[in-house]
Amino acid sequence: MDLGYTPRQGQYLAFIYYYTKLQGVPPAEADMARYFRVSPPTVHEMVKTLDRQGFIARQPGAPRSIRLLVTRADLPDLE
Repeated sequence: MDLGYTPRQGQYLAFIYYYTKLQGVPPAEADMARYFRVSPPTVHEMVKTLDRQGFIARQPGAPRSIRLLVTRADLPDLE
């Protein structure tokens, strides 16, 4: 099933899923920046895009508030 996210967006979604599962809390944007080796503004723009497209929900200004709105079955494997 094509949910309409790009391969890169899928990797961010998979990272959020696995990080939350392993750590018990959602990742901070800094965690994603380290994993993907990108700048903090790049991660922030991706998070805003994923939120705007309805793949995640978050509370702006609240740390570690990202919540996935897609199921594990709809996510790609994390590379």
